[in-house]
Amino acid sequence: MARSRRRNKRRPMSDINVVPYIDVMLVLLVIFMITAPLLTQGVDVELPSANAAPIEDTETDVMIASIDSKGSYYLDIGGEQVDISLDLLQDRVRKVLAQNPKISVLVRGDKNVPYGDVIGLMVALQGAGVPNVGLVTEPGEN
Repeated sequence: MARSRRRNKRRPMSDINVVPYIDVMLVLLVIFMITAPLLTQGVDVELPSANAAPIEDTETDVMIASIDSKGSYYLDIGGEQVDISLDLLQDRVRKVLAQNPKISVLVRGDKNVPYGDVIGLMVALQGAGVPNVGLVTEPGEN
């Protein structure tokens, strides 16, 4: 009979211990608070230094998207330059990339065009699926 009394005194606990869950939640909160300011949005572009050497000619095809000082967009594929709207440019780039995913995409922007228009072109190219965009510049003076 002594054993039956001990079993009756220790009833199973039906409460959930939430302390470990709160600890995990607080750790995740701290991690997100630290990493959130480090995340940036935008187009990933590596700008060349002032005295950068030109890129050597490669065997890959090149597609050039241009914007002139008036804000008109042009697409140059294999030497053929076409005046085009931004939406149509994005659609054509998407189609060309579907056929040839290894094609290089370069952006030529007039020095008098607003910076926001060049960024708009680069965002459109990124939306078309271009992973990396190169910038075309004139050689600088040493």
